[in-house]
Amino acid sequence: MRTFRVALKRVVDDTYDVEIGYGLQDHLLEDLRNGLVGRIRKFAVITDSNVKPLYAEPILKKLLDEGYAAELFTIPAGEESKTREMKARLEDEMLEREYRRDCCVIAVGGGVVTDLAGFLAGTFGRGVPFINYATTLLAAADASVGGKTAVDTPRATNLIGLFNQPKKVYLDIENWKTLPKRQVISGLAETVKHACLADRAFFDYLDAHMEEILRLEPEACTHIAEENCRIKYEVVMKDERESGLREVLNLGHTVGRAIETLSGYQLMHGEAVSIGLVAEVDLALSMGLVTGEERDMVVALLKKAGLPVDIPEYIDREKLVKKLYTDKKVRDGRLRFVLQDGIGRIKEYEPGVYAFPIEEAKAREIIMAM
Repeated sequence: MRTFRVALKRVVDDTYDVEIGYGLQDHLLEDLRNGLVGRIRKFAVITDSNVKPLYAEPILKKLLDEGYAAELFTIPAGEESKTREMKARLEDEMLEREYRRDCCVIAVGGGVVTDLAGFLAGTFGRGVPFINYATTLLAAADASVGGKTAVDTPRATNLIGLFNQPKKVYLDIENWKTLPKRQVISGLAETVKHACLADRAFFDYLDAHMEEILRLEPEACTHIAEENCRIKYEVVMKDERESGLREVLNLGHTVGRAIETLSGYQLMHGEAVSIGLVAEVDLALSMGLVTGEERDMVVALLKKAGLPVDIPEYIDREKLVKKLYTDKKVRDGRLRFVLQDGIGRIKEYEPGVYAFPIEEAKAREIIMAM
């Protein structure tokens, strides 16, 4: 028997910039002129039906006016579009319009668009570059930093995907002014999550400045955008592939994602995560990891942001318990939860492991009491 060894050691630099500001469309064009994606001159602008007239069409026009080849590819707005079937539909449309490996994807929208477009870019032609132009607070807080791209399945969310880093991310705070109030509020859940897991001072800032944030005052919005990026980056740079530390970013998501799916997406992602954060802090309280006062502070901040803190009556609690097993942190058939250690820290279960094995009976007890 003979063995031929294929040596493929590589060093890959996936460094990219996140630009935070107001009215960044011209900055995008300037970056393209300056070689952000090399010599590529053909762009697929992927967006949703809500964002299309507000931001995607103006960006398309700027690309065309600059002499680039560009077309729009639009999906229906909403989490229901983040599927394998929708990805395949977009791929087929791109192929029909003669898109090949010499193109770049520009994702213009919120987390659904950036997740779907980033996944598509990672597999189309075995990989083409992509750019995120984030238009929502939720995308600014969560979806646009870290390179996790995925689609949902009927069984669970975000289980099919890959790690794929963009060439650049634009967080255009100007766009937040056109968001429905509910979307702004939903986006704050991931912001509160970041404060709970990593920075007590940021938690206190949110508590003191929530009214300014909800009014979308520029100084407050710029600050939370920068802090969200900083906190997520400090986790991702240590664990890009979610082999350990990056699990902390799933705080509140074990219950949150299950509720989101069972609601049939009546609940927005941030609304479901907010309820999941309450379940998590209640569990942490029962295990002596937070005090009663700290637990109440977390719930009070979520309420101050206008986020829900109770499981809706239409959610079957027993089905919710069973749905927890679709969470990606489950190991050997056991539920695992990321838990706070006070406010601004995550409890380490064992060296390099940040998710606690939790018995189903304990999870049920917490859920039934909410």
